[in-house]
Amino acid sequence: MDFSFLNLKKKDNIQMPETHAMGLLDILAPPAIKFGPDTVEIGQTLARTYFVFSFPRYLNTGWLSPIVNLDTPMDLSIFMHPVNTGMVLKKLRKKVTEVQSEIMEKEQKGLIRDPVLENAYRDIEVLRDKLQTAEERMFQVGIYITVYAQSKGELDKIEGVLRSLMESKMVYVKPALYQQDKGFASTSPYGTDKLLVHTSMNTSPFSTTFPFISFDLSSNEGILYGVNTYNNSLVLFDRFESVENANMVVFGKSGGGKSYAVKLEILRSLMLGVDVIIIDPENEYKYLAEAVGGSFYDVSLKSENHVNPFDLPLPLEDENAEDVIRSNIINLVGLMRVMLGTLTSEEDSLIDQAINETYAARDINKNTDPTLWGNRTPLLSDLESVLETMDGAESLVKKIRKFTKGVYSGFFNFPTNITMKNNVVVFGIKNLEPELKPMAMFIVMRYIWNTVKEQLKKRILVIDEAWWLMQSPDSASFLYGIVKRGRKYWLGTTTITQDVNDFMKSEYGQPIITNSSLQLLMKQSSASIDVVQKTFNLTDEEKYLLLESPIGEGIFFAGDKHVAMRVLASYTENQLITTSPEELLKIQELRRLKKQ
Repeated sequence: MDFSFLNLKKKDNIQMPETHAMGLLDILAPPAIKFGPDTVEIGQTLARTYFVFSFPRYLNTGWLSPIVNLDTPMDLSIFMHPVNTGMVLKKLRKKVTEVQSEIMEKEQKGLIRDPVLENAYRDIEVLRDKLQTAEERMFQVGIYITVYAQSKGELDKIEGVLRSLMESKMVYVKPALYQQDKGFASTSPYGTDKLLVHTSMNTSPFSTTFPFISFDLSSNEGILYGVNTYNNSLVLFDRFESVENANMVVFGKSGGGKSYAVKLEILRSLMLGVDVIIIDPENEYKYLAEAVGGSFYDVSLKSENHVNPFDLPLPLEDENAEDVIRSNIINLVGLMRVMLGTLTSEEDSLIDQAINETYAARDINKNTDPTLWGNRTPLLSDLESVLETMDGAESLVKKIRKFTKGVYSGFFNFPTNITMKNNVVVFGIKNLEPELKPMAMFIVMRYIWNTVKEQLKKRILVIDEAWWLMQSPDSASFLYGIVKRGRKYWLGTTTITQDVNDFMKSEYGQPIITNSSLQLLMKQSSASIDVVQKTFNLTDEEKYLLLESPIGEGIFFAGDKHVAMRVLASYTENQLITTSPEELLKIQELRRLKKQ
């Protein structure tokens, strides 16, 4: 490029072309704005302004909130122009005289009374009294709404929704025909009322126009969680897309509707192609799994379904065999602490050494081809054999023997014989002895976690009655690890518990809540409400709402937003997920009649 013109001197008498330096306004401003009879074209975007011209006799608080909560780009302006009270009182005196005269004239003619006139007379008298005592003031109020869309068809569709919402409350709007320029300016942040379409309104009804009553959780994607009890809007949400992570905690007393809400989420998530894995302490998800073509595995001492705690996952692309083996051994040591109870530091060290030697005896090490691990996986009895050869391990052998040869050997000492290929997989542990439930849940969770890491896919892991896991620091730590790392593997963990106090006693209780972007609080007991209020920073109003809320209602938190919500299911959904004994008896009777 030739820059020789920079060396030209003034005497050369050459005129340089003027250049225009681009400023901030040139960057921010649209290329053009065109005002039409009923639209404004702002570059590629269309806008249309509406004004409110008619109100009913009575207005409910928050009537404007559904409009503000619409999932539509809009600008809303509310202008209030105070009116001189003395002038208003003069007009009201004249008006009351006219109305009273008309009422008397109808009475003299023997006509039936007109309730409209009588109501108008009473309203004027009440308003006069309040204006004279300075309880109320009068305003000229203008309410303008500008909506935006990419096409005229979209604008018309938004107008239909807007009119429907407004007219359901007897409030009427019109587009500002041939005044779109004034309407657009009135809803822009200039603070100037260009349209000047006003309605006379005193303080009380005007106060109802305050629109910010409650948060709204409606989006264009996701599933229906329930209905906002404040404004009847739908709580639509996608837990995998709309927040930082897909984890959720569900707290509520027994019978408050926790499991019902979670089952409903499971059914609706399946329609979006999300797989669901459930750890079920009461076998109440069994019928749901069967109805949707899923798998139900009974985890008990007499069951034919087994999970081997020594199973090793195949290394991922960013992992090596040594890291996988080391991580699995650390988890197994934690499992042994849960199974065998409190261990001394010497016993802890012996267990670590014994597990290493158990894998080594089966030729499983960092130099072994991981694809051969499956055929060489040891059992718990192999660990017992290794411990028998070690000095100082006599007490450990006695403790572990009840899981290999004793009454508890039915579940813990067999190769894994289950798969997780179906869209819904339920592990039912109802028939397992209470003292075995924490360790069985731990083993199942380890198996699930290994499966989740093998294939990246949207999954929800539901852990009902999670307080069982919080009883042991090792199982609680493992649950926290899943909650914290699950986002990397497209996993959302739903933790359900009715025993909030036991859950929060664990050092991992608060971190699990902190790492769960979604929280659902159902009806709470008075014994735990103070803990819940402190944990979730609830107001006193929200606290009493949870104490008095009916079944199926609660507070739904999503990130920084939260709404009071009512869970609603269709008839068919209810048949699949209900746990009401009365309804279950009716359903069973119907099934019996159909078979006959």
